[in-house]
Amino acid sequence: MKKYNFLLIIALLFSTACGDEFYELNEDVKNPQQVPGESLFTSAQKNMVDQMVSTNVNYNVFRLFCQYWTETTYTDEARYQLVERNIPEQHWAELFRRTLKNLDESAKLILAHEMIPPEETVKTNKLQIIEILTVYTYSVLVESFGNIPYSEALDIEVLLPEYDDARGTYIHLIERLNTAIDNLDASAGSFGSADNIYFGDVAAWKKFANSLKLRMGMTLADVEPALSKSAVESAVASGVFTSNADNATLNYLTSPPNTNPLYIDLVASGRNDFVPANTLVDAMNNLEDPRRKYYFDDNIRDDATGEVIYVGGIYGENNTYSNFTHVTDRIKQPDFGGVILDYSEVEFLLAEAVERGYAVGGTAEEHYNKGVTASFQYWGGTEAEAQDYLKNPEVAYTTAEGKWDQKIGIQLWLALYNRGYAGWLAQRRLDYPILEPHPMAVSGFPVRLTYPIVEQTLNGGNWRAAADAIGGDVVTTRLFFDVK
Repeated sequence: MKKYNFLLIIALLFSTACGDEFYELNEDVKNPQQVPGESLFTSAQKNMVDQMVSTNVNYNVFRLFCQYWTETTYTDEARYQLVERNIPEQHWAELFRRTLKNLDESAKLILAHEMIPPEETVKTNKLQIIEILTVYTYSVLVESFGNIPYSEALDIEVLLPEYDDARGTYIHLIERLNTAIDNLDASAGSFGSADNIYFGDVAAWKKFANSLKLRMGMTLADVEPALSKSAVESAVASGVFTSNADNATLNYLTSPPNTNPLYIDLVASGRNDFVPANTLVDAMNNLEDPRRKYYFDDNIRDDATGEVIYVGGIYGENNTYSNFTHVTDRIKQPDFGGVILDYSEVEFLLAEAVERGYAVGGTAEEHYNKGVTASFQYWGGTEAEAQDYLKNPEVAYTTAEGKWDQKIGIQLWLALYNRGYAGWLAQRRLDYPILEPHPMAVSGFPVRLTYPIVEQTLNGGNWRAAADAIGGDVVTTRLFFDVK
C-alpha cells in the first residue's frame, strides 16, 4: 500500500509541475476560439466585395440582368430562372451572414477592447468604417429585395426576425451614414493593412461614405425629393470622389484563395460560360465606341479586311463560345481589383443631380463628360479618345437622343460595364437603356430579387407579411424607389 501511495504522490507532483505544458499542447492555436475584430473586418470586407464582383451564377447574375454578358451552354439565368439555383438565397446569405454578421461581431470586439488616447481615436475610426460598410451592405439588400429584416436582423436572440419597411430602413441608413461621416477623424489612423480597400486611409473612407450617400440620395430622388436634395448636397459639400484614384477597389492577390472571383469563374474553372451580349456590343458598335478594345478581346476579324470586329452573343440563346467576341483578358487576371463604387458613376450621378435642380456645382454636360472620360481612363483609354467620342452627335450631351434621363442612363450603363449590380440599380432608377427579356424568359425584366425559399419555409409569417407589404414576392414587383 505504501508503494502505491508513493507512486500516487509522484504522479500528482508531476502533473502539477507539468500541467501548464499539457494544457498548452492541447491548445488549438490554428483555430482560436476568438479572433481579433480586425480579422473579422478583413473577412467581411472580402466576402462582401466577392459577392458584388462574382459572376458565378449561383451567387451573382447582375451582369446577365443588365445584358452586359450572356451565357453559352446554359441559358436559365439569362432567361431569369432564379429558383433552381436558389440565387436570391445566396445573395441574401452572403450579405447577411458572411458580411453583416462578421461586421457586427467585429464592432463588438473592437468596442470591448480598452484603449488609451490617442489610440481611442483610432478605435473610433475603425468603428465608423465598419458602420459605413454596414450601411453599404444593407443598402444593397434593400435595393435588391425591398423590405428586409433590419432592426432584429443581427439579434441572436430573435430566431424569426420581422421585416422592416424598405423606405424607412433606407432613410435610417442615410442617418447612420451621416453620423459615421461626422465621427471620422482623418488626422488619425484606422485599420492599416487589415483594410484591403483603402489600407486604413480615413480621408479616403470619408470620400467613399459621401459618394455612397450621393448614390443613396439620388436613389430617393423620385420618392423623397427633399431628403434626396439635402443628402446629395451635403455629400458633395463634404467631399465625394474626384478621380479614379478614389475608387473603392478591393486589392486581390495573385494566389488563391485571395484572387478576384472572376479569375476563378473565367479561368481556373476551365469553363467558357459567358460572352459579351449583343445588346451591349451592338450599342457600342453603333456609337463606334473606342472602349470596345478595352472591354473585349480581339478574337474575331473580318474575313475580307482582317480588321477586328465585335460580335455579341444573342442574349438568352445558346452561343458557341468560339463564334463570338470574348471578354478582355484584363478582368481575368487573378489580382484584378474588385470595384464597388467608382468616380465615373459619381460624375454621372452629379449630372443627374444638376438636372434635378440640386446645388452641386457645374453643369450637367460637364459632369456627363467627366463621367465618360473617367470610364475611358479607368479602362486604359486616353482623354483624347474620350473627347473624340464625345464629339459624336449621338453621344454629345446637347445632341444625343432623348431627355437627360436617357442620355445619362445609356452612357452610365456603358460605363458600368463589369459592375453588374450598379448597372442594374441605375437601369431601374432611370429606365434606360430599355432591356427586353428573351422571348422565352420565365418572367418580365427583374426589378427585384425574390425572397429566399428558406425564409418562406422557416420564417413564413414574417415573409408573407413582407411580401404583401411590397405588392407580391415576384421579380416584377417594383420597389419603393422605382416609381416610373
